[in-house]
Amino acid sequence: MQIEQIYTGCLAQGAYYITSNGEAAIIDPLRETQPYIDRLERDNVKLKYVFETHFHADFVSGHVDLSKKTGAPIIYGPNANPDFKAIIATDSQEFKLGDITLKVLHTPGHTMESTTYLLLDKNGKEYAIFSGDTLFIGDVGRPDLAQKTASMTQEQLAGLLFHSLRDKIMTLPDDVIVYPAHGAGSACGKNMSKETVSTIGNQKETNYALRANMTEAEFIKEVTEGLLPPPAYFKMNVAMNKEGYESFESVLNNGMQAIKVSDFEAIIKDTGALILDSRDSQAFAEGHIPQSINIGIDGPFALWVGQLIGDVKQPIVLITNKGQEEETVTRLSRVGFDHLLGFLEGGFEAWRQSEKEIDTVNRITAATFEKEVKIGDSKVLDIRKENEYQAEHLEDAYLKPLANINDWIETIDPKEHFYMHCGGGYRSMIAASILQARGFRNFTEIAGGFAAIAKTNLPKTDFICPSKMPK
Repeated sequence: MQIEQIYTGCLAQGAYYITSNGEAAIIDPLRETQPYIDRLERDNVKLKYVFETHFHADFVSGHVDLSKKTGAPIIYGPNANPDFKAIIATDSQEFKLGDITLKVLHTPGHTMESTTYLLLDKNGKEYAIFSGDTLFIGDVGRPDLAQKTASMTQEQLAGLLFHSLRDKIMTLPDDVIVYPAHGAGSACGKNMSKETVSTIGNQKETNYALRANMTEAEFIKEVTEGLLPPPAYFKMNVAMNKEGYESFESVLNNGMQAIKVSDFEAIIKDTGALILDSRDSQAFAEGHIPQSINIGIDGPFALWVGQLIGDVKQPIVLITNKGQEEETVTRLSRVGFDHLLGFLEGGFEAWRQSEKEIDTVNRITAATFEKEVKIGDSKVLDIRKENEYQAEHLEDAYLKPLANINDWIETIDPKEHFYMHCGGGYRSMIAASILQARGFRNFTEIAGGFAAIAKTNLPKTDFICPSKMPK
């Protein structure tokens, strides 16, 4: 028996590759299927099953393409009703894989079809669970995403989740390994650990939602507290995972179309495409095509694209570093952004050499910021997450999380200058690009973010002034 967690940091997502005695199963695969097929051939094993823990909201699974290419059936748990052929398993149904068995544990609460797969070794011993979004390391799945399809409130779904955890998962032996679908950074939970593997026993001791003396009412209250609105692309990804989608190869072929500088502006005008620049923040600050949005590939790229662009049907053209075109298209396809028209041939350097208009961002170092800013008089926006701000922030800074920029951007006074920073400069350049694309020029962005600011002598605090928090 072999179990491999294939973890994708850009999505904070774990897929699983399991083999036993010449047979294989893949759980919650990524959109691009060729790496799996290559691996199956290299290991000389036959794919017997494609297991899905639920209809994913934060990424597009590769289940449909993988099943078509290999003939392996797609397995869902009870209540699933996909628009394509699949086996809808019953609770406790077992699937043999070589010398081992995968047993269906229906664990509704995150969604109604949410299912945990229990792996029994060749001796029938309970060895591991693949918990999907039911149980994370340090957290549990948010119960607010499936309210509409389930015709239930988030509190009712949380109640189901409480019983799923206590009746199906917490009753398992403490040494059973927990393999979740996500880790820290995913929007499918609110308190996930950076660790991506644990045990039932460890989670009973450390996971707030698995406290032994916790009542159902306490669970519902704590699990539903502090949930941020889900990203707009979530429901679109659910639809794609449930209804099917265009093949990855087709999306890749379209996205890999090279667009000449001479044709670029006409394509933007004719299609209403968004210009997405995936270069790093410093390169973008020094020069970029006007109206382009910067989300760097060397970061949680796909998650921020989904969070901020939202509409997966938005046409997009790409500006990438040379050689990163295919990776950028691949990452976009993982979150359902399939309407890719191509990339600028020659990248930004070709645009620069054409002597067309170039825009820049007013970016300064933390040392310069220290000399310029007047605490109490200058306006400073901290665009990190609330928990980062609460841990420590610049005195008198306002909290304006990047995830909510489409709301707070409407409150900006275009005549009032402000400084803006995040944790390290990645998110603040995203915000800067969005602000400039919407006509705001009255700000200065700080390179290195709070990590650099913390090394200066500027006053910092963990005291939270209510007037500085979002209303």
